[in-house]
Amino acid sequence: MISTPTIRPYRAGDRDALDDICIRTAHNGLDSRPVYADPSILPATFAAPYVHLEPDLAFVLDDGTGSAVGYILGTADTPRFAEEFRTSWLPLVAARYPEPSGEPATPDEAIARLLHHPERMVLPELAGHPAHLHIDLLPEWQGRGFGRELMRTFLRALRDRGVPAVHLVMSNANKPARAFYDRMGFEVLDVPMDSSVTCLGRSTADPERP
Repeated sequence: MISTPTIRPYRAGDRDALDDICIRTAHNGLDSRPVYADPSILPATFAAPYVHLEPDLAFVLDDGTGSAVGYILGTADTPRFAEEFRTSWLPLVAARYPEPSGEPATPDEAIARLLHHPERMVLPELAGHPAHLHIDLLPEWQGRGFGRELMRTFLRALRDRGVPAVHLVMSNANKPARAFYDRMGFEVLDVPMDSSVTCLGRSTADPERP
């Protein structure tokens, strides 16, 4: 019998798969393992805290056999999430990934600096886009329409919670991701950020668009 890929809510048993997906896509959409000494810092910063703090806003692409091969996750309320990240998540991982004492000297230290400063997520310019998200699919599952369906699922969940708009921050080096977000109706937001990244946002009012 042919297995049918489906999008479903995150389950606790998906955690290892999500960590693996994050690691294999986190370097500008490419595998991070050649770049980081301990690439597990990436899901500890960009994936695991979301399923720990807000699991009801995490959805996975199931390959049809129960295995997650892609995900979308995020928060409906970035300021609240940043506060809970500091108080409830950071104590669980801070000892394994210590904050660098000076300017980050390695890719791992650059991510550790982000991990230890969740307040970086809270910017007044984003008050109108209180939600934010992360989406990743393994390479062999990209370009097949699954990212679009994951995004629509997440946008519907936000709309149902009364959240008006969502934002994301992406690396400018990840050209395929930018093309995908453009197709999904995201637009550039005027937010002060490092020149290597861009902040994009869109309304949740019509999650089926485009």
